[in-house]
Amino acid sequence: MPFTRPRHWLRWLIGAIVVLVVLGVGGPFVYIHFFNGSTPAALSLPTTSSSASSSSGGTTASGTTASGTTASGTATAGTAASAALAGPYSVGSGSVVGYRVNEVLLGQNTTAVGRTTSVTGHLTIVGTTATAATFSVPMDTVHSDKSQRDAQFDSRIMDVAQYPTGTFTLTHPIDLAPLPASGVIKSYTADGKLMLHGTTRAVTFTLTAERGTAKDGGTQIEVVGHIPVLFSDYNIQNPSLGGFVTTQDNGLLEFLLVFGKA
Repeated sequence: MPFTRPRHWLRWLIGAIVVLVVLGVGGPFVYIHFFNGSTPAALSLPTTSSSASSSSGGTTASGTTASGTTASGTATAGTAASAALAGPYSVGSGSVVGYRVNEVLLGQNTTAVGRTTSVTGHLTIVGTTATAATFSVPMDTVHSDKSQRDAQFDSRIMDVAQYPTGTFTLTHPIDLAPLPASGVIKSYTADGKLMLHGTTRAVTFTLTAERGTAKDGGTQIEVVGHIPVLFSDYNIQNPSLGGFVTTQDNGLLEFLLVFGKA
C-alpha cells in the first residue's frame, strides 16, 4: 500500500487549512461576542426623566393661563426659578468624558470605547442664559477595555506626552428660557471650540440637559452631548493598525457632565 502515507498527509494538510480558515473568520467573532464583554452604551441622562414639551398653555384675556395660574403668578415663579438656577457651577462626581469609534477587528465589526472620570470644568448661568462653560480632561487618563488599544491611543494616535489635555470651551451663550421644570430634559444647540491633539476647531452640536437636586440639597445640572470628530481635522492619525484593526476616519467625543453649584 505505497500511497497510504501520502494520502494521510494530504488529508491532514487539508484539515489543517480548514481549521485555520475557520479560526481566522470565527475566532474574532467568538472573541468579540463571547469573551470581549459588552460595549458600554452611549452616555445619556436618566431614562426616568421626561422630555420638555415645546407647547405651553396660552394666557386668557383675564390674565389667567390655561392651567389656571395668573400671568403675574407665572412671572413670579419664573423669576424665582431663574434666580435659583443662576450662579457659578463646577464639574463634579459622576462626570464622564470619552470616545466612541467603530472598528473592524479581522473582519468583525465592533465599537471601541474609552472613558475617563478625571474631568474638570465650570458653568456660569446669568438669569436664564448659560454665558460660559468649559471642561477638560487629562488625555492619559482615558482608558478602554484593552491595554493594547490604550498603548496605541497614548502614543501613536493621541501622543498624550506632547498633547496632555483635551478641552471644550463654549463660545456663544445658550438661552435656556423658558426654563423646564426640575427633572425635565431639554435640548439645546451649543457652539464652541474643541481642542484635541494640540489643534482647535469650531464645533456645533446638540446637547441635552436636566435640572435636579444634588444630594446636599443644592441645584444640580446634568448635561450630555456627543461631538463628531473627523480625525484629519485635528491631525490625529487614523487608529487603524495594519490589516489587524481598521477604523472609520471619524468618531464621537461623548460626555456626561454633572454640574453642582460652586
